[in-house]
Amino acid sequence: MGNNISYERELAFQADRRKATTEFIKITSDLWYDKSIEIVLFKNQIIDRNVSDIIQLHEYAGEFVQKPISIFDSVEILRAINDLDLPPSKLDIGKLTYEYHSDNDQNFADVKTFVIDKLKNANDTEVVHPKDVILYGFGRIGRVLARELLVKTGKGNQLRLRAIVTNDMVDEGVLEKSASLLRTDSVHGKLMGTIDIDVNRNSLIINGTTVYFLSAENPAALDYTKYGISDALVIDNSGVFRNKADLEMHLKSKGVSKVMLTAPGKEIPNIVHGVNHLDHDPETNKIFAAASCTTNAIAPILKVIEDSLGIIKGHLETIHAYTNDQNLIDNAHEKYRRERTATLNMAISATDAGDAVSKIIPSLKGKLTSNAIRVPISNGSLAILNLEVRNKTSLDGINTILKKYALEGDLVEQIKYSLKKEMVSSDINGTSAPAIYDSKATIISPNEKNVVLYIWYDNEYGYSHQVIRLAKHMAKVRRFTYN
Repeated sequence: MGNNISYERELAFQADRRKATTEFIKITSDLWYDKSIEIVLFKNQIIDRNVSDIIQLHEYAGEFVQKPISIFDSVEILRAINDLDLPPSKLDIGKLTYEYHSDNDQNFADVKTFVIDKLKNANDTEVVHPKDVILYGFGRIGRVLARELLVKTGKGNQLRLRAIVTNDMVDEGVLEKSASLLRTDSVHGKLMGTIDIDVNRNSLIINGTTVYFLSAENPAALDYTKYGISDALVIDNSGVFRNKADLEMHLKSKGVSKVMLTAPGKEIPNIVHGVNHLDHDPETNKIFAAASCTTNAIAPILKVIEDSLGIIKGHLETIHAYTNDQNLIDNAHEKYRRERTATLNMAISATDAGDAVSKIIPSLKGKLTSNAIRVPISNGSLAILNLEVRNKTSLDGINTILKKYALEGDLVEQIKYSLKKEMVSSDINGTSAPAIYDSKATIISPNEKNVVLYIWYDNEYGYSHQVIRLAKHMAKVRRFTYN
């Protein structure tokens, strides 16, 4: 009899929890589409997630902060947020829920009083003016950027994707192929939305908004103002232009005011958002680069270790998914190892990430060597950092340091702290943080001055989110954030 009563209580609790989660989803959707307030849960995206996803994210959050993060508390805080008159914002409901239970000494009268206190500076932020965006190139990164920009458009208060430029002459066939590649991606799944083709206007209608497809061999020859586009940011992911002189051609076209390169750039600032973006003034920098996916993965972690323990020297080895630059079957290639079938071989490759990161963190100049191995998986990479540190540390010590940075401070969007014992590469697909610290894999030498850190990264999705974060900063459309 007692077991049956206990089981019935469990069923009732599960029903109540799923009902609360349904309300959680509704409020987060209303906040996003009605007020341009984006809710995340310890950096994890919430929009378009289902009930089971939200429950699992709450369980991860509770394990991460070692305190229960209840869906019932989250809903109560969301109700309070929804009652406030807030500007477009990005709010971490996980952190708010955690702090609500941690700030008992503040003696808040109720949840609403707590929320008002925590978000009191929200209306002090500058008014955000939306920025038109042009994607120059439509390869792997270009398409992931397009998907994320379109799904996260909301009311269009920040970045608005207005046009995509390709080398192909745009016709019905090109539009059909582009639409097909956007609808379904073998790695990242189906696009959350609808895509229609408008042949007469050379455009795709994505989630009801028009995105023009343009063709050009010379960026300077384009006139974007013909399409109602002005003061735009060009995100160049074509792989063709890498130096300042070439990228300046974009500024000669009508309707463009800034240019961003999704690769390491020459003679222009290379920026990893969260690490050195504040060193570069959005008012004066018209051309800038988002560095590489590997640099974005290692720079946040190296910044933490350098600031906390000091780095004497080290070696970086990246285990990187194969890319379109390799051959699917054995064939001639200018780089010999890349001649061999990408899906069957591990291939040693070069990376300049060791040198590149010293441009982001100057104190590391000359301290790091680096190399890479391409492996037969389509997405998901791993950086292994073998470092000699100045100050002694322990496994608990280094994990505590990185957990703190993942929970609060300037790198919360960049570092995800993994608690999984069985982490493998497919687990990280779709992670928006560029650096996923594998806390269960870290090795500390007996002398406590040599550490080996394992940093996973989604070299497409995580990197694309870094590109978008940097684009928002340089375009001056960053909202009030609480994370």
